[in-house]
Amino acid sequence: MASFSESDHQQILVERKSHARILTLNRPKQLNALSFYMVSRLLEVFTEDEENSDIKLVVVKGNGRSFCAGGDVAAVAREGSKGEWKSGAKFFRTEYTMNYVMATYSKPQVSILNGIVMGGGAGASVHGRFRVVTENTVFAMPETALGFFPDVGVPYFLSRLPGFFGEYVGLTGARLNGAEMLACGLATHFVPSSKLSLLEEALCKVETSDPNAVSAIIDKYSEQPFLKDDSVYYRMDVINKCFSRKSVEGIISSLVSCEVEATSKADHWISETVQTLKKASPTSLKIFLRLIREVRLLGIGPSLVLEYRIVCHILKGHYSKDFFEGCRAILLDKDRNPKWEPSKLELLSDSDVDRYFSKLDDEEWEEMELPKRLKNLPTYAIAKL
Repeated sequence: MASFSESDHQQILVERKSHARILTLNRPKQLNALSFYMVSRLLEVFTEDEENSDIKLVVVKGNGRSFCAGGDVAAVAREGSKGEWKSGAKFFRTEYTMNYVMATYSKPQVSILNGIVMGGGAGASVHGRFRVVTENTVFAMPETALGFFPDVGVPYFLSRLPGFFGEYVGLTGARLNGAEMLACGLATHFVPSSKLSLLEEALCKVETSDPNAVSAIIDKYSEQPFLKDDSVYYRMDVINKCFSRKSVEGIISSLVSCEVEATSKADHWISETVQTLKKASPTSLKIFLRLIREVRLLGIGPSLVLEYRIVCHILKGHYSKDFFEGCRAILLDKDRNPKWEPSKLELLSDSDVDRYFSKLDDEEWEEMELPKRLKNLPTYAIAKL
């Protein structure tokens, strides 16, 4: 994973337009899934541009119908299944460092999310100051269905959404459209896709890193979208009641109770939510619920350090191999019938989950160390520390 080919260098297009840096994720056939080269290059460019006074803002977008469908976890799983966990750990260490730099960046990052935004794609965008969605945007964190967990610093972000909406989004992998992302705070602006070229042209004329000035420009092209009548955001009362429970078992039990009480409603949203949770990896569900509750009280740095511990335990596969089984069933063989182990929530104790949050007892493993940040960070970046 360490050496890069000539074709790798085409996976990210790096442009300079006046005082703006334009970064285009360029693997459209793979829905711009993040490779090791891509996260390495993004980290490199963000780090260099922070020291370049001529660069005032960074625009990140995707080529094709996807912003980014996630990290290239299939490649990581293939390496890990051979016992090569360290190469996967290097990928995630680099990606999480990129997430941290984006979250604490001294200049405005404008992420243009015109299409699919999932997993690692969320990590490469939501930490930035501005997240622009369109009528084509589809957001999801589907990791629990893969035997993994929502990572890339997104649990930190989800934990700060209204009520317990973050628990719902992370546990179920629910898909949100642009209007729902704007309503809950995942997005900052909604711009019709037909206006994106004009928006980018205007952003390239910016001569300041003042976020208020950048926001004013995006405002000129923004609209207020309407939530659909069946939007999950109208379910906040049920979501808050059920997803505030202390355990995954409690969440499911509460949902079942609400389903019994909601006999007058013709839709099947609650039962579908219950079935989604029952199909996901029990280990993944319990890890994420514990994680989002912990990072609600942490800064973005400590959150990512915790995630790195968890991901290394998963890659080593000494407690569970659900990640490799999920990738096999969903991404490789595509039979969509993963065999989770343990297979039931009740077979996982709190102490079983605790192990994923501990330091690894392995002389080849090191705790993740994040880079020191600049002293003159803007207020919105300092708040995340």
